[in-house]
Amino acid sequence: MAETAASPLRRVIRGIGIRQVRLVTGLVLFAYVISHLANHALGNVSLGAMDDGLYYHAVFWKSWPITVVLYGSVAIHLGLGIWALYARRHFRWTGVELTQLVFGLSIPVFIISHVIGVRLAASLLGHEKDYPQVFFAYWVYRPEMQWSMYAVLLVSWIHGCIGIYFWARTKPYFRKISSLLLALAVILPTLSMLGLYQGGRAVQSASTAPEWRAENLSREKVGTAAEQVTLEQISSYTLYGYFGLIGVALVARGVRALLERRRGLVRLSYGNGKTVRIPVGLSVLEASTRFNIPHSSVCGGRARCSTCRIRIIGDCTALPEPSNRETFVLDRVGTGGDPAIRLACQLRPHTDLAFFQIFPALTDASSAATIRPALPGRERYVVSMFVDMRGSTKLAEKLLPFDTVFIINRFLTAVSQAVVECGGQPNQFVGDGQLALFGLSTNPQTACRQAIEAASRIAVHVDALNEFLGDDVPEPLRFGVGIHGGEVIIGDIGSEEHTVFTALGDSVNVAARLQDMTKALSCEVVVSGDVLKTANLPATNLPQVEVPIRGRVEPLIVYTAEKAGMLSDLVADFAVAAA
Repeated sequence: MAETAASPLRRVIRGIGIRQVRLVTGLVLFAYVISHLANHALGNVSLGAMDDGLYYHAVFWKSWPITVVLYGSVAIHLGLGIWALYARRHFRWTGVELTQLVFGLSIPVFIISHVIGVRLAASLLGHEKDYPQVFFAYWVYRPEMQWSMYAVLLVSWIHGCIGIYFWARTKPYFRKISSLLLALAVILPTLSMLGLYQGGRAVQSASTAPEWRAENLSREKVGTAAEQVTLEQISSYTLYGYFGLIGVALVARGVRALLERRRGLVRLSYGNGKTVRIPVGLSVLEASTRFNIPHSSVCGGRARCSTCRIRIIGDCTALPEPSNRETFVLDRVGTGGDPAIRLACQLRPHTDLAFFQIFPALTDASSAATIRPALPGRERYVVSMFVDMRGSTKLAEKLLPFDTVFIINRFLTAVSQAVVECGGQPNQFVGDGQLALFGLSTNPQTACRQAIEAASRIAVHVDALNEFLGDDVPEPLRFGVGIHGGEVIIGDIGSEEHTVFTALGDSVNVAARLQDMTKALSCEVVVSGDVLKTANLPATNLPQVEVPIRGRVEPLIVYTAEKAGMLSDLVADFAVAAA
């Protein structure tokens, strides 16, 4: 029991990598930015409202547990940003990636003096700076500084929004709330900047009165001139140190490149005749980007998907061990037990390597760039059903070509009708076969039952078709069905001019292999035990078989139905029991 409970925890821990830490710390900082901008927006009400809001803002963010989390997130997120500058093996960023990096690294430049002048001054010198003192400094004493406040507001907000977008765009709920998120992304910073403007004007007007200056610019509030000089020196030295860290990262890149060259180069063979030589330490996906070789990667090389997967040709023993994150992703798609399957974005070979891409990238005639899907993929439990028409080759030998096409189309129509009637979606047509998906908008249990019921209805529709065709076909049409379910990536795949919605994942491949097995097992349907278990349907009347699956270490338990119509009794018995 304890081992079972610990297993999900181990999977979660294996899924934690640098990007996950960056995401969590970034969410903490983004929450702070939202709180700060909402406080600025109160300036549209009054300066007093801003001060009142600041009190509650400080009560939360200055409490010691939250302070530890906040400043820890600042240090970790900033350190990971500099590390990303060092770890990046090429400077071929997209516009969004470049904006994200530049904006992220520029935020400290804008806020160092503000943080030291307000937060550090309060801790070291006991200054009590609130909105009136800050507005006086930025709108009256040094009015040019107000533009830096607007700049850091926009830069930090855009940087955070880009990060949120890259994280949330693959979530199933993103499309439903994207309009709301866009509205908030525009409205909140707009109200915040208007609030700052209103607050600054109010202080400009009030600061002309000697009484206001005596109350708000006292030594207890803003300190002495000497203390201000000290704070400015600290800000300057901190800024120099920050630029020094960036310089160290850039110098370290050069040293690393020199050392890698001295260690030698690794030859990568892509399996299609293309061979490149790269320094040790470069990932396979980074090599593809450097040499403009198309390589699928929906998540952009962040180890959030498996579309960059490659299959190693030859010996795998010399490969470095997969990281926890890579193992987590490969386990999710059911290929964790196959050492020849690796993620190109994570594999950094030390020796020569030959491989081929599992999901080849599509290109057009004029561009060598990877074609991106029209819509980002997302993970979902889907039941895949492959249906294949038997004897189509023999049919084509005895009938005219147009007659053969007509009959195959009628067969696929009969299959599609059964799929739709049971709540599924016909997805791909390959020759005389079809892939159908169940569970795109339902829960896994319902999806499994729908697929099993669809297999039984296919038999009914095909029997009706055989009766309709009669003597027009040499022999009655026959078929084979394979059913399996699991987590897959669903999304639009294709070129800019033509995209196809489909599912990618190990469970889709397994369903196709189960359909192939119907010939050897002399049956019409092979359904995996996982599908029957998820559907909560008994399989006492169906023969059970253990079959080997290529690429899997352990065999798969499946159930066979000699005739697909037998499955209707299974579904009917469940309906009667449920009633």
